[in-house]
Amino acid sequence: MILDRFRIDGKVAVVTGAGRGIGAATAVALAQAGADVVVSARTEEQLQKVAADIEAAGRRALVVPADLNDLDAAAGLAERAAAELGRLDIVVNNVGGSMPAAFMDTSPRDLKNAFHFNVAIAHALNRAAVPHLLETGDGAIVNISSVMGRVAGRGFLAYGSGKASFAHYTRLAALDLAPKIRVNAVAVGSVATSALDIVMTNDELRTQMEDNTPLRRIGHPDDVASAVLYLSSPAGAYVTGSILQVDGGIDTPNLDLGLEDL
Repeated sequence: MILDRFRIDGKVAVVTGAGRGIGAATAVALAQAGADVVVSARTEEQLQKVAADIEAAGRRALVVPADLNDLDAAAGLAERAAAELGRLDIVVNNVGGSMPAAFMDTSPRDLKNAFHFNVAIAHALNRAAVPHLLETGDGAIVNISSVMGRVAGRGFLAYGSGKASFAHYTRLAALDLAPKIRVNAVAVGSVATSALDIVMTNDELRTQMEDNTPLRRIGHPDDVASAVLYLSSPAGAYVTGSILQVDGGIDTPNLDLGLEDL
């Protein structure tokens, strides 16, 4: 049965930024498909709610509250998974982000921080995970990138540069780790998470984003979680080095930040 190829029964996954939004939806989706899941983010209360949903799906959850800006803390998630859940098969790097800012308000430090937050944290975890993923023989890494790594828009210099780097990191890592570990990314568009609270509660902004998206809606975290499941399951077994666009079809930013000419 084709649906069996989306099962990941008995596997163990690590999901970062798993307290809410895309990370939480992904962690629960992987559990519903059969995996035990390590969930990590800063806020333990949020993680406990996600863990309850994982356990409701009949799977084990390991809650690891951590500030993943600390590269050692990020790397340590791999060992926690192997030591406490017995193995590691899937890594989902969902930590990332950067606040929009005009060009002259974007400092070199902002670019350095964007690279750290969107690439270096993931690399610390991926590097620590590799020995464990090699033991399974069919490990999968899925990186959460963004449409802003592909399209150009004012105000996204740091964020877009970080996500573009993360997308190319994915292609390079896929070659480095083939054939035993697959590495792919999901480039997300506008998704209804806490990062878009100001948009979701403003009818004018929300309508602008919806009208400027070919599919005429803002994405749901489950849209991304479904893509992650495909890329981390046997259904995606012949896919590596790919950037899967889950963005509603946009080719330009769907929200104008209103930044004026210099």
